[in-house]
Amino acid sequence: MITYNKLVIGSNLRALLYAYNNNLPVVFAKPERPFRFDYFEPTLDLSFIGIEPQIRELQTFSEPKLVGTPRAVLWEALAFSLSIDGLCPLSNLCHSMRANDGILVCSNEYSKIAEFKFDECVFFGDNSVTGIAVEKEPKNKKYICYDWIAINRGGKIAQDYIHMGDEFVHHMWLYSSDRIDGNTGVKDACLISYLNEQQLLDFDYSETMARFKMLSDMDKCGLKGPVGGGITTTGKLKRYKIRASHMYRSKQRNYTPEWLLSDNVTLGDFTEEELLEEFSYVSQDNTTFLRFYNASSGNNTSS
Repeated sequence: MITYNKLVIGSNLRALLYAYNNNLPVVFAKPERPFRFDYFEPTLDLSFIGIEPQIRELQTFSEPKLVGTPRAVLWEALAFSLSIDGLCPLSNLCHSMRANDGILVCSNEYSKIAEFKFDECVFFGDNSVTGIAVEKEPKNKKYICYDWIAINRGGKIAQDYIHMGDEFVHHMWLYSSDRIDGNTGVKDACLISYLNEQQLLDFDYSETMARFKMLSDMDKCGLKGPVGGGITTTGKLKRYKIRASHMYRSKQRNYTPEWLLSDNVTLGDFTEEELLEEFSYVSQDNTTFLRFYNASSGNNTSS
């Protein structure tokens, strides 16, 4: 059994920032990696830890959309640094956790893998742990829904992002297809919708309807498939319609849960802005792994 005075439970970006800023161990049952298309503002500079600015200009049907460094890049750097410093003892091996009287028992699919004794715990939310906090049932559960669509015909699209505005298929991200090796110019789509619990059970908001709505919205935007041969009555080349198939759907909650906490547990309700501001100073401390990065150039200067 390992004893800690203070322990962090959670794996979102705020949890890792807090653990790093305070040099605390962090444990979790499911890595909560930021969404693939979540970006920081272009003004955020992380070059002081070796992450050079990654400002991108995404093509849309109007003004280009500027985005900064992907949030997942900082999450990975923090997870790696905490692991190197021995502050992420379970990595991603844990499947469930159970706390009782200041002792946290961690298990994988088959057996117990670790026990931690702690005096205080800072909790950032993890539904895979019992005995730490109980989530209050909200009146209205809202979710962010992700539909991943394979564009099987007509995937060579110039645009990277389309804002539709509806709650159902609100954002449309077009990205280089993971199904094909190399940068062929063929894109697939990720549709983002904001739905409540009832809508998730309604066929009008199902995976099938998400695909239909995407194709309809693309048609309204003037996107067409490849040239099909022949000429229309207006003298234009005939084009096939775009063809697509639904790959899978995932969702995450889009509400802030309320928790009933145990006596020795506090809620990590710090804002990301506060944690990032503190991080910019703490990361230069000589006691951390990130001290090996040169603040001016972002190059590794260890010898």
